[in-house]
Amino acid sequence: MSQGMEGRICSGSYAKQLFWSYRFILPFLLITFWACAPFSVRYYSRWSSLKGVNEAFLGRDRMRKQDDDCVNADQKKEDDRVNKAVSEEEKPVIPKDLIGELRRNSTAAGSIVGPFDSTEDRILENRSTGGCDENGEFARVVRGRKFVVVMHELTMTGSPITMMELATELLSCKATVSVVVLKKKGGLMVELERRKIKVVEGNGIVSFKTAVEADVVIPGSAVCASWIKQYRAYFPGSQSENIAWWILENLRHYYEISRHVLNRVKVLIFLIEPQSKEWLAWCKEDNIKLDSPEILVAPIGVIDELASVAGISSSSDTSSSSGPEVMLDKRTKLRKAVREEMGLKDSDVVVMCLGSINTVKGQLLFLESAAQIMVEKELSSEANITEVVSDSERVLQEQTLKILIGSLWSRSTAWSYLEAMLRIIYQHPNLSKSVLWTPTTTRVVALYCAADVYVTNSQTKFGETFGRVTIEAMAFGLPVLGTDAGGTKEIVDHNKTGLLHPLGHEGNQFLAQNLQFLLENPIARQEMGARGREKVEKMYLKRHMLEKLADGISRCMTTI
Repeated sequence: MSQGMEGRICSGSYAKQLFWSYRFILPFLLITFWACAPFSVRYYSRWSSLKGVNEAFLGRDRMRKQDDDCVNADQKKEDDRVNKAVSEEEKPVIPKDLIGELRRNSTAAGSIVGPFDSTEDRILENRSTGGCDENGEFARVVRGRKFVVVMHELTMTGSPITMMELATELLSCKATVSVVVLKKKGGLMVELERRKIKVVEGNGIVSFKTAVEADVVIPGSAVCASWIKQYRAYFPGSQSENIAWWILENLRHYYEISRHVLNRVKVLIFLIEPQSKEWLAWCKEDNIKLDSPEILVAPIGVIDELASVAGISSSSDTSSSSGPEVMLDKRTKLRKAVREEMGLKDSDVVVMCLGSINTVKGQLLFLESAAQIMVEKELSSEANITEVVSDSERVLQEQTLKILIGSLWSRSTAWSYLEAMLRIIYQHPNLSKSVLWTPTTTRVVALYCAADVYVTNSQTKFGETFGRVTIEAMAFGLPVLGTDAGGTKEIVDHNKTGLLHPLGHEGNQFLAQNLQFLLENPIARQEMGARGREKVEKMYLKRHMLEKLADGISRCMTTI
């Protein structure tokens, strides 16, 4: 036999041996593949609805990597249960024009409720509108002086509303006030006219001439930096150093656009101490010396009109018809009337989130947490919170979650972000039955009265630095669910006046747990709300804010 023939025979024999040795491996691999493939599909569809949309805004590559890891056995069982309950035919159809569906008030996108101005006026009648505390330090400092208040825009958001309220307060204390508006977009012009606040025509040379003749100029946002720079260039002398700059933001972006002007004003005023320290640290990094400006902190205060309805007496309120006892009865009637207009039952717990709809505010993550509650039905009993009351005092009731979101149709709305929120709702039909939308408005008393819990889910390092709405919610006795950061952390005491959770997507689970806890514990809601109200009375009323601002204004008028 030739050598070639021997090689072929040996090769054939060897192949047969390999075949009989590994004949069971191929079927095993096929069985494994078919067993794992359905689970992989189920897992992806189960969680992509909760995470996929938000990743486009938060860029969470680390979360994607974790999603690709092996899922534990308990999660696998949960996915199997969910997918058995929802067949392929029951998957929701998501419209192409989500914003259009919301405008048409499609029930699949939630319901639009409000405004409630007429109901509010009818029930509250002659409520206190506040006024000047004639004997206060603020009145003494500003009386008879000329002021220019600079507003960067007229949207119904925190900074413009606060500066409008400041201008109103200056007028009531017999000061002369002119307002410079850098961008006319927004709906506050009508309100400025109603309050008889003079608006300077244009924001160029005319505004500079008006400002240089004033005793003090108060810009109310870091966005006013360009106007300050032009004003100082037009009047380079010391007469244009009459600026007390109240900076109401904390994102690094706002620092970047204002850093070169920070040392060209007389007084810098921040909202909270952490914000002040952060800005000063950034200046140090950039070798920006702030030797000349005085640096102060003035927190936001609840205006008298809101405080009165909340049942908190103010120093300027002398009317017996708007005392705490009278207002308690009116507040109860207003709550009942507004909730009836919303179509709510007594067992519905309203969790409210107001503010501009955009990535920074975190409404999308809030909706994901709510969806998590509804999909999973019940959460782990091991929540990262301390019981506020003992088990014997807990009152467990079958209550329904309702989510109230504003401010809809604001000019500062991020439309792609709103669309992502709507997509979450369409992916979870049960969520649409719980979501209520309310249009942007300056009339928020009715909303506070109707709500049971307030959520501030800001996604910045300093949380809700501004904190105006959070403080107002606390004044009305609402417990707060917020991010464990910056201004929110300073305003809200964890386990006392509310419950805090981490920033970002990883905070969703904790927010869901905290939400579930307050949903099931009305006594905890009441006790946290009462403590929050007490804190507002001690620290965050209008008089507290005006005392600090009076100090800054006084220093600004002091000759160098």
